[in-house]
Amino acid sequence: MEHIVIIGNGISGVTAARHIRKLSDKKITIISAETKYFFSRTALMYVYMGHMKFEHTKPYEDWFWKKNRIDLKSEFVKTINHDSNELVFSTGEKMSYDTLILAVGSQPNKFGWPGQDLDGVQGLYFKQDLDKLELYAPNNKICKRAVIVGGGLIGIELAEMLRTRDIPVTFLIREDSFWDIVLPEGESNMINRHIKNHHIDLKLGSNLKEILSDENGKVKAVVVADTGEIIPCDLVGLTAGVSPNISFLKDSRIELGIGIKVNRFLETNIKDVYAIGDCAEQQEPAGNHKPIEAVWYTGRMMGETIAQTICGNRIEYKPGHWYNSAKFLDIEYQTYGWVHGNIGRPDYEAHFHWKHQDDTKCITIAYHKDTREFLGINNFGVRMRHEVFDRWLTEKRSVDYVIDHLSEANFDPEFYKKHESEIRYAFNNQPITV
Repeated sequence: MEHIVIIGNGISGVTAARHIRKLSDKKITIISAETKYFFSRTALMYVYMGHMKFEHTKPYEDWFWKKNRIDLKSEFVKTINHDSNELVFSTGEKMSYDTLILAVGSQPNKFGWPGQDLDGVQGLYFKQDLDKLELYAPNNKICKRAVIVGGGLIGIELAEMLRTRDIPVTFLIREDSFWDIVLPEGESNMINRHIKNHHIDLKLGSNLKEILSDENGKVKAVVVADTGEIIPCDLVGLTAGVSPNISFLKDSRIELGIGIKVNRFLETNIKDVYAIGDCAEQQEPAGNHKPIEAVWYTGRMMGETIAQTICGNRIEYKPGHWYNSAKFLDIEYQTYGWVHGNIGRPDYEAHFHWKHQDDTKCITIAYHKDTREFLGINNFGVRMRHEVFDRWLTEKRSVDYVIDHLSEANFDPEFYKKHESEIRYAFNNQPITV
């Protein structure tokens, strides 16, 4: 019987296993050194915040895997022997495979800062990171201050988590405005103000120089570059992005770039070896998609696609229009299509920006300044329907059409105040930022 081995039990690997099982009777083994059972990584913050227990983050009951004949192996893969189609574990044990799927995800970036491996210095990605938080930052008596290095979605999540336990937080961000490599100026500035309103010490244009140790090898302070300011702290969160978790492949014959290089069929340069999820680097990205996308929905789609290919229906990975969602403290964020920030914004891309007077709601609509084709929208504090914008992007609707039909996309709960008339008025009567 053909043996499918999947390294990694995140959304990509588990989706691949589930769909292969639906389509075949192949033997399936999932390997993970992190946890035995699949869990929702994005829900880790809610465990720390007390909204749920860790067992609530598991989408499937523990009996699900045996019932569906998906074997689970708790091990760390040290090397891959392509000549014999074998995995070698850290214990020296070996496992053979016929088809190998690499779904090994990401790991937090480290940039060689002095002290970056001290106790009390960590990222927010793995289940073990949650355990470390409970050790080093259980309350504001043990952790009198935390410093977070790097903005973006993971950094703001960690800040929110710590503030729920009344732990003071200093947020070091090297950019001049929060996440301005992704967000347009109006949105980024609104989030700056929102962060400060939540009593978070936001230091923009600030780089980490080094992390200082106490006599026991634990963090005691950070040093800010340029100013030389020393900030005493008991926890340092490194949230300056993530990178594909591929260090164990450096001696393999698999072609690597920033991630594991794959074609449009998610195939590596080695026969019967595939890569999906955060670790996969598309050599020919579809449409405007980036070569590597560490996003839940693209990981799920890759898992579904690779299952079809492995079960005899070889198909290309086609992610469709870009979308994503997140939260900035208590402001919900959605993006559909492409709305570029100040960095890397194409010359043809014009923006219309509307912000509510309460400074917690705004939208930015991107469109082609010559053809007026709708290119994308960012929503903050206003819920919009994915399927509506997906259809409008496919139909290449104009920005004028989108503005006139915006109410069709609204997904706010009943009795919420609607803002479409105000947005239409602003679009028609106020200067448009181009």
